[in-house]
Amino acid sequence: MPRYRLIIEYDGAGYVGWQQQDNGPSVQAALQQAVKGFSGEEVRVFGAGRTDAGVHALGQAAHIDLARAWDADRVREAMNAHLRGHAIAVLAVEEAAENFDARFSAVGRHYLYRIVNRRPPLALARGQAWHVMQPLDAAAMHEAAQALIGRHDFSTFRDAQCQAKSPVKTLDAISVAREGEGVEIRVSARSFLHRQVRSIAGSLKKVGEGAWPPERMAEILKAADRRLCGPV
Repeated sequence: MPRYRLIIEYDGAGYVGWQQQDNGPSVQAALQQAVKGFSGEEVRVFGAGRTDAGVHALGQAAHIDLARAWDADRVREAMNAHLRGHAIAVLAVEEAAENFDARFSAVGRHYLYRIVNRRPPLALARGQAWHVMQPLDAAAMHEAAQALIGRHDFSTFRDAQCQAKSPVKTLDAISVAREGEGVEIRVSARSFLHRQVRSIAGSLKKVGEGAWPPERMAEILKAADRRLCGPV
C-alpha cells in the first residue's frame, strides 16, 4: 500500500481546527473528502500536528495511504481540484517510505505568532494577526521569552482542555522582533501543548506593554500555575 507525504497550506479561519469534529468543518475532513473524490477511497489523513480553530499553516506535513500507486503530481493536482471552495492547498506530494509518519517522524515544529501593533483597526490582516493598540516593547518581550528555552513544566501555558500526558516540553528556540508596525513571535519545538503558543504570546504582551517586568516570565513558568498566565 503506497504511502504519500503531503505538504499543506491553509487558512484556518473557517475551520474548527485540523482534527475532524462533529461541531463544524475541519481541515482533515476536507482533505479526506478530496482524496475520496479522485480515488474513491475512504482514507484517514494523518497530520504532523492538530492545529486549533483559526490557526493557519504555511507548510503542514501529512501522510496518506492509498490502495493503488498514483503519480505524486497527479495526487497533488487531483486533491487541489477537489479542494476548490476551500481555503486549503496541497503544495507538494511525494512518495514516502512505509515507516514515515507525519506526526512521529517530525523533528521540529515552528510557529509564527503575529501581532499588529497600531491604533487603527485591521483590514487586510483581520483573522491573521492579533490587533494590539497599546505600544509594545519587542526587545523586552524577547528578553522575557528567553527564560522559556529548554525543558520545563509548562503548566502555566497549558490549556485546561489539553490532552497531553505531561506538561513537560522542550522549547528549542523563541524570538520576538519588531517588523514595522508588527511584532513577530517565532517559537520552535518538537511538540507543543494545547494553546501553548497562544498562552506564551498573551503573557509576553503583558511584558511588552509594561504591565510585567521581563523577569516575570521566569517566575510564572516556575510556578506552574495556569491562573498566572496572560490573556489567551
